[in-house]
Amino acid sequence: MARARGVREPSSHLDCPSSAASPHPLLHRTMDDQNKPLAPWTASRSAKEKNVVQRAVTALLDQLAPERVLKRGDQLQLTVEQHRTPNGCVLQAPTAAVSVSWFSKTGKDSPLGELHVIVWSGIVSRRGRAANPEGAKILKELVLRPIESPSTEDVWRAEDGTEYDTAGLAAHVIALLEAQI
Repeated sequence: MARARGVREPSSHLDCPSSAASPHPLLHRTMDDQNKPLAPWTASRSAKEKNVVQRAVTALLDQLAPERVLKRGDQLQLTVEQHRTPNGCVLQAPTAAVSVSWFSKTGKDSPLGELHVIVWSGIVSRRGRAANPEGAKILKELVLRPIESPSTEDVWRAEDGTEYDTAGLAAHVIALLEAQI
């Protein structure tokens, strides 16, 4: 059988969509299809989600313990001291504290990270400070994970299924501290 000049016969099922062979499984892979493995070029599908989560973490920390700039000689006296770290904060009252810590890489169970909120009785020792001889005792721990592709304003889900938006979670953390004071 002769071929027309300039016409190429399909060499595989990838070249011809009407071939009887089934299409390559990675060609029709979508971001929402969680059952199939990711194609090599979409392996970082959660990079955008990780950026969204990091912005939510920063917004939460800014609400709980905003970074402040003190001038020489300024002394800030608060009933609740706010101590900020790059990945968390500590709100220290005279007899209780709440710490919020962000762990961005935690494993397969939570690929976008975890937020740990711990309510303490006593004074929490911080890095670079002398340790408190009595120490602090954990009263309550709350672990939250970011909601992947949230459909509402809620971006945090606790282990008990409760969902929070960033402002609501900040209010809840402050309420946990106030309950101990």
